[in-house]
Amino acid sequence: MIGWYVHDHGSGHAQRLAAVTPHLRTPVTVLSSLAPRPDVPGDWLQLADDLPTGHDTDVSAGGTLHWAPRHHRGLLERGAEIAGWVARARPSLVVVDVSVEVAVLVRSLGVPVVVAAMRGQRTDRAHATAYDLASALLAPWPASLPEPWPSSWLDKTWHVGALSRLDGRPSRPAPGGRRVVVLWGQGGGEVSLSEVRAAERATPGWSWDVIGLPGGLWVADPWPLLQAADVVVTSAGQNALAEVAAARRPAVVLPQERPYDEQRANAAALSRAGLAVVRQAWPAPEQWSAVLDEASALDGERWAQWSDGRGAERAAALLDEAALDGSAPDVGRQEVACAPR
Repeated sequence: MIGWYVHDHGSGHAQRLAAVTPHLRTPVTVLSSLAPRPDVPGDWLQLADDLPTGHDTDVSAGGTLHWAPRHHRGLLERGAEIAGWVARARPSLVVVDVSVEVAVLVRSLGVPVVVAAMRGQRTDRAHATAYDLASALLAPWPASLPEPWPSSWLDKTWHVGALSRLDGRPSRPAPGGRRVVVLWGQGGGEVSLSEVRAAERATPGWSWDVIGLPGGLWVADPWPLLQAADVVVTSAGQNALAEVAAARRPAVVLPQERPYDEQRANAAALSRAGLAVVRQAWPAPEQWSAVLDEASALDGERWAQWSDGRGAERAAALLDEAALDGSAPDVGRQEVACAPR
């Protein structure tokens, strides 16, 4: 049995779960305050929420944790629910995506933990505790573009490449019709629909579609629109990048402000590899024509370095192996190869 804790902010954590679980042979129970998802096989334990109450105190427990406010009823209930499930189910391991507190709790109960890794500044005391105690760090990026981590972390990192629900679908070349798709996530950001419309007016030779921003389209499956795009404009969230990589589309990437500079670290890795046009802020309307021309000159097939379409299968195989023998497979720093599909 594998447990999989899913954080409830945004959609990215649940999307990674949905990408990997269909490939697992080991039974899975999801632990989350999110409602169950029909696209995720296995059992689902819906936890009490631990949302802020407005009068929370000492939330970091003296800087040792991220969210552990004193006498928070929901926090107490979810901790008891997780511990009770561990006692009943006796899982071989638990994937934590993401919570330092859940990682510490589960490992304190004697259960190995695989932590879903995130780029950015993760050397604060709380993150360091979770990354140190993890049996493995599941990194949805290639080893050729690593984070500047301590060797003790890199030695146990599974570099599986990007994880996307769209992996494995056959992509086709960009149509060449000068079409832009703005792909945004639910985690929030500094870009507004009015800024997009201003960019659209300044680029009369391009047509624009908007997915995810308030006032734009919302689609359950972005694949048809991505395949119709010549250039995708997106944030630097892990899941947005994974979907663009799966579609093999040239991209303009605009990292948004996130805790620990996660998106800026993602964007920096893309820039080093020349995989996308990166801008640190939304360009002025008059700059967009040149930005789109620069992006359209990129070869979308270069995304194979970021994702070969088998990241979810690779992650599932490693988790199955770890669950079978009760410890994380020793993959060390070796690259889990990403090659064109």
